[in-house]
Amino acid sequence: MENNRIVIVDYGMGNLRSVQKAFEKVGFSAEISSDQMTIRQADKLVLPGVGAIRDAIGKIRDIGLEKPILDHLNSDRPFFGICLGLQMLFENCYEDGKHRGLGFYRGDVVKFSPVDGLKIPHMGWNSLRLHRTDPLLLGLSDEDWFYFVHGYVAPISPRHTLASTVYGQEFPSVVRQSNFWGVQFHPERSGKSGARLLSNFLKLSPCA
Repeated sequence: MENNRIVIVDYGMGNLRSVQKAFEKVGFSAEISSDQMTIRQADKLVLPGVGAIRDAIGKIRDIGLEKPILDHLNSDRPFFGICLGLQMLFENCYEDGKHRGLGFYRGDVVKFSPVDGLKIPHMGWNSLRLHRTDPLLLGLSDEDWFYFVHGYVAPISPRHTLASTVYGQEFPSVVRQSNFWGVQFHPERSGKSGARLLSNFLKLSPCA
């Protein structure tokens, strides 16, 4: 495939190898890198994430990756944020205090509202409610299930929400803004449905 140098951002946290292996299973190799130049040269950039958002954003800034990430987001090249990699793109997150995000999206990431009988974090399989068609979701439907692990949710923006999920409350689980796509679940842990979504990402072209 043309324009398919995929780089997974390595900021010292997250399940990087799992994401890399998931791309390999759908027929493409992806680099794991913390090198600024490598990240700048990526045709497609992937920001995964597991752990505390304060530590993740701190590491990104400490090793000088904030600007390369934002520069890619402000280009026409596809960008994919996974779980924490989606949440870090908002203005603020209220996890153990208030922490400044990367500011690509407006709004704050907040903890799930407590609901009787539901455990937080939201952990396990759940389905999507598709709201809009998009190349990332080609071949997927409301009957596809994905694996979630998160205790915080991003604000719903109807303009940018491709799909939502319900766990006590409705929250955006697939979002898009121009060349950025983000998911709240872990496609690398979501079997055939996750593999289909990653394969769709591989086929995305630069946005006009």
